[in-house]
Amino acid sequence: LQPGDTLVLAGGVPNGIKTNIYAELMSSVPKGVLTVVDATGQALLSALPFKPFLIKPNRDELEESVGYRLVTEEDLIIAAKSLQEKGALNVLVSLGADGALLLTDDGKVYRELAKTVDVKDTVGAGDSMVAGFISAFQNGYETALKVAVAVGTATASVSGLAKREDIDKFI
Repeated sequence: LQPGDTLVLAGGVPNGIKTNIYAELMSSVPKGVLTVVDATGQALLSALPFKPFLIKPNRDELEESVGYRLVTEEDLIIAAKSLQEKGALNVLVSLGADGALLLTDDGKVYRELAKTVDVKDTVGAGDSMVAGFISAFQNGYETALKVAVAVGTATASVSGLAKREDIDKFI
């Protein structure tokens, strides 16, 4: 890994592996490498002090991280801010059919609604959302959020992963 690279740490931690494995990995990442963490529980929380560029909890994972139910959009914002206070620079909260919410390192809050689709399969939609965000954040956070939601929505609307032509329908 070199400055300018992006490292994505995602998924559940297998049995027998320490729950702070992502934090251990991040402790040896060179400066200038953007880290993205898409994990739950202790795997996510232990990574926060290493200031990941982006974390991507869904609503349930965000609730688990803060320990209480999130009902309103304001609840989501407060919970996401609490993860920023613990070290996350940007927090992308995936909300399924309701789109996503993004809190950025410059203190802004963005909200993007998803287009209504006939959901075929949600497997991979969150990972696709992360990929969409990473591919577009150089064009600004608002654009990155729009692309992230479009890519996640496209993946949910097909069996398997969305192709470019599927994604273009939602951008």
